[in-house]
Amino acid sequence: MVIRRVLAPRIDFGALRRELGLPEGFPAAAQREADAAAAAPPRPSVDRTDIPFVTVDPASSRDLDQAMHLTRRRGGGYRVRYAIADVAAHVHPGGPLEEETWRRGQTVYLPDGHVPLHPLTLSEGAASLLPDDDRAAVVWTIDLDADGGTVAVELERALVRSRAKLDYTGVQAAANAGRLPEPIALLPEIGERLTARGLRRGAINLPLPEQDVEPDGDGWRLVLRGPVPMEEHNAQISLLTGMAAADIMLAGGIGLLRTMPAPKPEAVQRLRAAAAPLGVHWPDGAGPGEVIASLDAAQPRSAAFIDQAAELMRGAAYTAFDGTRPEHPEHGGVAAAYAHVTAPLRRLADRYATEVCLALHAGREVPDWARAALPRLPEVMANTDRTASAAARGAVELAEAVLLADRVGETFDAAVLDVDAPPNGKSRPRPPGGTVALDAPPVRSRCLGALPLGERVRVRLVTADPAARTVLFELA
Repeated sequence: MVIRRVLAPRIDFGALRRELGLPEGFPAAAQREADAAAAAPPRPSVDRTDIPFVTVDPASSRDLDQAMHLTRRRGGGYRVRYAIADVAAHVHPGGPLEEETWRRGQTVYLPDGHVPLHPLTLSEGAASLLPDDDRAAVVWTIDLDADGGTVAVELERALVRSRAKLDYTGVQAAANAGRLPEPIALLPEIGERLTARGLRRGAINLPLPEQDVEPDGDGWRLVLRGPVPMEEHNAQISLLTGMAAADIMLAGGIGLLRTMPAPKPEAVQRLRAAAAPLGVHWPDGAGPGEVIASLDAAQPRSAAFIDQAAELMRGAAYTAFDGTRPEHPEHGGVAAAYAHVTAPLRRLADRYATEVCLALHAGREVPDWARAALPRLPEVMANTDRTASAAARGAVELAEAVLLADRVGETFDAAVLDVDAPPNGKSRPRPPGGTVALDAPPVRSRCLGALPLGERVRVRLVTADPAARTVLFELA
């Protein structure tokens, strides 16, 4: 689902960049190191350029972290080969480039251009898995049984060559027509098996539409986009690799996990209580993930239920350990131990977690530079996660306010996604209200009034202030 509305004014995101303290360029020494690495890229001794990897990303992306190749195994099951950009082979420990990437933490995306973790000569050049060029990669080979269960994992540094840069829209169209290219022809089949396994163990996936702001000529358009099935299948390959990485690190007694508490029983009970009033069927014995997977997120009542389910997914963090296994190593949304290792061009933690996995798998000592980084990474990643989230949220809020600035007083059709909890006697009283999602333009904002959860309503625009990046409605 895509809903678009062109924003005529040219929006200046500079104030948001300054507010968040985003860097404008790389220090000269860091840039020189990146340029030198790009001029003499590493060439691992293991050659896997005979494997026809392909990448699947948004059409405009050039920082390509992952490439895949999927085949059937003799005797049944599947072989997943997943090549990840070998960023550590390009960045010297203790050098100016490593220092600058610690300051940035991750790539931050804004409509008028991203703030990359690494200089473009690497992130969109020599380290990116662009097609038809040899690249250094960390290749995960994961063998699955016919049900999608992992039976073997191999890991190596190798030279690879992607054959094509595919995008989600084109891949989905090819899947619908039954013409997926051979390297990923099995992706729907494998993705469905991995998804089913996840649901059985209690995984939860929230198929929330993504709001984004995209350039459109001299203006901008606000976009509401729901995930297509091939995106979900692709995400399952990344999750599979992250779970394999977590298993390696837990077995080796050192690593960096992406963790989140399991949903609290009282939160699940509140969600279950919301199901019947919203017309959502919750079968006996079904977990929240299975219920959510059965819904059509485009329907207002289902969307409201999914919005309520977001309360189950709280407390995500990075957990470092060395010698003592974490007390709670699992990620509640994945329903398994999980680690970030598949996006090192865009996320600092992945570089170090991958290096730990390589060492443990080979039976070597973890390099001192990687071991020393582990306890410092959770705080750095938490801080940069907040910055990246604030950038994405701030850009959408600014676009919404600009789009609606000259429409104060107008009424709109909307669906009620969330309603304020009743005051508990301790919280400060405020007017009743909640969150609504407009049909068009695709705006999601606060609305005052006695809102009926999951119902369609008419709302009146009260405030649209671009300077404050605020939009407010009231029940009409």
